[in-house]
Amino acid sequence: MKKTLSALLYLFISVAWAEVPQRIVSLAPHTTELIYSLKADDRLLAVSDYSDYPEAAKVLPRIASYQGVNFEALVKLQPDLVLVWQGGNKPQDIQRIRALGYKLFISSPQQPADIADEVEALGELLGQRTLARKLAQQHRQALQEISERYEQTTPLKVFYYMHPKPLMSIGSGAWANHLLELCNSTNIFADAINDYPEVTMEEVIKRQPQAIVAAQHQEMPQIKGFWQPWLPMLRLNKDDIIRVDPDRLHRFSLRLSDGAEAMCQHLHTLR
Repeated sequence: MKKTLSALLYLFISVAWAEVPQRIVSLAPHTTELIYSLKADDRLLAVSDYSDYPEAAKVLPRIASYQGVNFEALVKLQPDLVLVWQGGNKPQDIQRIRALGYKLFISSPQQPADIADEVEALGELLGQRTLARKLAQQHRQALQEISERYEQTTPLKVFYYMHPKPLMSIGSGAWANHLLELCNSTNIFADAINDYPEVTMEEVIKRQPQAIVAAQHQEMPQIKGFWQPWLPMLRLNKDDIIRVDPDRLHRFSLRLSDGAEAMCQHLHTLR
């Protein structure tokens, strides 16, 4: 009897595991990070360009870029789960992957807290429910603590930009604007007609920000050198310029809360 029960239990576990994806392809950098966070990287076959975190992801084959998905490489891999980013991957590529019959996980977070929901959903698919719930709760709690820490502080007027030439800022619906809100900081271009407006230096000077946030990979000497001629008209000094890591803040991964907290702390010192 015990042998029969053991055999049935083994069969049940085997069948259940067979339904859990074992051949995964990630077509966005942040979904690659989520796979590693959920300890499922041993099932990851290929990734997209710029999947450079954690370090181990750098050695995986690349089958997607800004030009689109390499479908020949995808078909050869025969994945049983493909992770895509709605808003990052081309809509026609996502449709074609679906038409080919591959199981899809579509990532499309709109707010920082949505990352936790996606972690839980992906964890269910990967058979990592317990870990996913733990990570999601930690993320939600971290965001709540940041918000509560700064909600009673004096709002700070911030110019947040991602590219110096052309000078590209953010509007009210941009991802980074939600992060500034966590810091109780005001985006000076929140009234822009689109989420990623190109602005002029004259407009920045007219709006007189109290701090400048550069979401760039450039080093601080280069960033400060760019702003040096304009600081007197802005009534700012070099210490009012903050550099943040765009990968930590703009990728929809669990690194976001640490990046947001670092930015909020730095902005708080300028109040």
